[in-house]
Amino acid sequence: MANENRESIEQEGRSEMEFTDLQIAAESIDVSVMFHVVMEILGFVLFMHQQIPAVLQDVNHEFDALHTEYKDLEVVLAQTEMKASQRRVQNGRKREVKHGIKRFEKLMKTVSNIQTALQVAFSEMPHIETVILVFGGSPVRSRHVYELCFSHGHGVLSEACDFTRTRAADAISRKVIRILVSKGVGSDSYAGPSKLFLLVKASSSFNMPLHFLPKRDFRYNKKTVPTRLRIKCRNQDREIHALNCDSQRTDSTNTVDSTSNDYIWFQCRHVVKGLPLKTLQEE
Repeated sequence: MANENRESIEQEGRSEMEFTDLQIAAESIDVSVMFHVVMEILGFVLFMHQQIPAVLQDVNHEFDALHTEYKDLEVVLAQTEMKASQRRVQNGRKREVKHGIKRFEKLMKTVSNIQTALQVAFSEMPHIETVILVFGGSPVRSRHVYELCFSHGHGVLSEACDFTRTRAADAISRKVIRILVSKGVGSDSYAGPSKLFLLVKASSSFNMPLHFLPKRDFRYNKKTVPTRLRIKCRNQDREIHALNCDSQRTDSTNTVDSTSNDYIWFQCRHVVKGLPLKTLQEE
């Protein structure tokens, strides 16, 4: 029994050391910070693992620009008199733009659905502390796992559901990305498109079937070494911080703590599938 207790303590110690802590000068972490940090990491992981041709913000801008150009071309072709050769050129460009829209359409729709799902989740339960991104063929066949723990301080309000991007959210997001870069995220590449899964750990009473499904026995590949980052408030009481993170954290065997029946994993129904970048480059 003594040996088992000692091994358990050692495992908890190793698990604790796996976390990289990022302290912020705030008394609490609001939902805006949580939402934008998660989305920033999601886009960064997709880009660094060569699943999208540019950072997510640039892809979104290109997608919007293609929609605008397509509408403009329709107006020009409908209202402008031109030579047959010019019309052929305009129609050719219209087909190219339409193809570009279709190429990104499914990706952008999925990303939009994930944004909605996260906003709904954080609005319902602003004290969610753990979010995991799993990159691979399926949640259980992971190549990479990115675990983000929010150690909430005092004063988190359940009604504080403003997801406006703030300077604080931008600053924290930049720091998170720098940490991931320092850890070599994206140093390996893959020949084809893969998938990115999002899971949150929340109370078992969490009920949003349109966006999340309960995965009580979720566990990822034991061979996968997770990248773990914990954002915590600088002035936060240490005892509360330890209690919160220990109760929410995935243990060293990659399983949900069997004694924590109130908190289970929920998998987002919206799965991001990477684009075939080789095809894009050939075009």
